[in-house]
Amino acid sequence: MGEDGVTEAQLNELVDLVSDATVAFIQGDMRRYVASMNHADDYTLMGPTGGGTVHGFDGSEARIAEMESFFKSGDATLEVVQTYASGDLAVLVVVEHQHGVVGDYPAQDWSLRVTLVFRRESSQWRLAHRHADALVHPITFDTLAELARG
Repeated sequence: MGEDGVTEAQLNELVDLVSDATVAFIQGDMRRYVASMNHADDYTLMGPTGGGTVHGFDGSEARIAEMESFFKSGDATLEVVQTYASGDLAVLVVVEHQHGVVGDYPAQDWSLRVTLVFRRESSQWRLAHRHADALVHPITFDTLAELARG
């Protein structure tokens, strides 16, 4: 739980914000997502499809339109696994239980394990880092080895 001035109520508000943003994202409501999730200038993303770390958030009209056409519909609930807070940092460890239509795929489970790091600037929480993976359902070590080989 929080210490150094981060209250339980503030953490609960942050969880509610993330929950709303998660629903907006899977539904393709990117304008609502961008309005609710304030990304830090030094934001980093380690996305669920792997690859290099993305630096910065692209909130341009072109990128928003691209994401809106890719994430078409769905719903989500947020399972909070753990929260940590100290000073002006808060970490949420969550499972985004998501089901929806993404890309050219029919409706299916798109749940993710996610770690979010927020930094409080003035009185506002800004998302500094997101790390997500699709390993909600266990895989065998052989499958992990195959993924590690690329």
